[in-house]
Amino acid sequence: MMLPLATAADSTWWKNAVIYEIYPRSFADTNGDGIGDLNGITQHLDYLESLGVDAIWITPFYPSPQVDFGYDISDYQAIDPQYGTMADFDRLVAEAAKHHIRIVDDLVLNHTSDKHAWFMESRSSRTNPKADWYIWSDGKPNRQPPNNWLSLFGHSAWQWDTPRNQLYYHEFYKEQPDLNWRNQQVHDAVDNMIRFWMKKGVAGFRLDAITTLFEDPKLRDEPTLDIKTAFGDNAVNRQYTDNLPEVHDVLRELRRVTNEMPGRVLIGETYLPNVGELAKMYGKNNDELQLPMDTQLGFLNKLSASEFRAKLQDAETKLNGNPPLFVFSNHDNVRSWNRYGDGVHDEAIAKLIATLLLTPRCVAMMYYGEELGMTNNNPTSVSQVKDPIGIVGWPKEIGRDGERTPMQWNADTNAGFSTSHETWLPVAPNYKTKNVQTESKQTDSMLNYYKTLIRLRKQNAALRDGEFVMIDEKNSSVLSYLRKNGGDIVLVALNCTATPQTVHFDLAAQGVKSTNLKTLLSSFQASGASTSSLTLPAFGAYVGEAGK
Repeated sequence: MMLPLATAADSTWWKNAVIYEIYPRSFADTNGDGIGDLNGITQHLDYLESLGVDAIWITPFYPSPQVDFGYDISDYQAIDPQYGTMADFDRLVAEAAKHHIRIVDDLVLNHTSDKHAWFMESRSSRTNPKADWYIWSDGKPNRQPPNNWLSLFGHSAWQWDTPRNQLYYHEFYKEQPDLNWRNQQVHDAVDNMIRFWMKKGVAGFRLDAITTLFEDPKLRDEPTLDIKTAFGDNAVNRQYTDNLPEVHDVLRELRRVTNEMPGRVLIGETYLPNVGELAKMYGKNNDELQLPMDTQLGFLNKLSASEFRAKLQDAETKLNGNPPLFVFSNHDNVRSWNRYGDGVHDEAIAKLIATLLLTPRCVAMMYYGEELGMTNNNPTSVSQVKDPIGIVGWPKEIGRDGERTPMQWNADTNAGFSTSHETWLPVAPNYKTKNVQTESKQTDSMLNYYKTLIRLRKQNAALRDGEFVMIDEKNSSVLSYLRKNGGDIVLVALNCTATPQTVHFDLAAQGVKSTNLKTLLSSFQASGASTSSLTLPAFGAYVGEAGK
């Protein structure tokens, strides 16, 4: 199925988009097996359009043994039967286009499943044509690893393989052997796979674990750290296995391939130590990723006006004018409600975070259920854990099940996610009140707050296209900024404390002559707001149009 290519007019559709992550196992189950599927996404496109999202990023739906729930891919160009068929995928792409929604695929390029045909050939003999498609080593005597490299999922990153009589390297689980990106044949195979999905109308790709593509060819030991990991290993500084310079060569290559069809976007999973490293991911000539994930802001994990301000300023001034991609939640991290909430003002804080995500100059990435105020539903014993990380690391590492629980559609059995008597993960207990059906009817609900924010972002010229200007920069309690588009000016003020705060602004230098503020959205009952005096309750969020 070949869909029309993007026109020049919408080739940069992503520049102020709202992208919505869907974990397909947990979104909607249409065949009653307790696991979500592609048809479940298609079934809810009306909802996604009403929310206002521009694209959906779907985590892996390819054939997989499901050791890492899809991130161990055994075939890059097919659909896992538990999620549906290729015809189902084609229908999803076509129906999504009718709802003005684009599809972004998840690409796992660091590794494959050990059941992938490529690895089966590679392990079969040292003379196989694909023998060098993965990272192999003779190791040290008695089958010992060649170095101290650790898997991110615990213990040595090397696994003995009897057919080859060698060890192979795995950054993640032993069932996820790393591809050898120093082999040009790997490049060629991946490039052709990307073309396959683009021809199906896919609008872009989220690149999983993209910074870990390369390892030190000399296999040198990592420097050790004087701490233990959650798995009990002696921690190492991953200078030989993460963010090596060669990654940028691959990113430029992937950009050239995706540029063959206009309107395609590359999103990077880029957990990086600082904004300088993040800036490199765009490329010196803006020829690498269009959207490396900016995790500097969303994963501060504390409410700090000063630190939020610094991260926003970094994104505004140190990314060479490129739009940052802000994200606060995803399938690998505890939901933002749990990380930022204080147990008393959780809903107010969640609305503050929503405002912080959707009102700066940025591309915004949401995680399914974030708009409902979904919370983690963590296992309470290792016997309940499905995520192998939690099984290996319990109790210090409990795994990622808690943030992957089923989408909460209504107050019926299984939150309307499935008709199965048992879902793959249990539904969170708060589904009776935190669900789409209930919140749609409540004017002050989290869902309607998100809908209003996204609508304002699309319709208000300042929020859509305006420059970003920080104001009141010495205030350690309230984060305030303007979005300006010619004479259109929007003020955003966020109280990051548990006590009421009154702020005063002198905005004459910004072209604001009047003290009038027209409230566009407020997380509280705003009254008497003006640029001369604005009082915010605990964790209050305010968005107002400044008088000209």
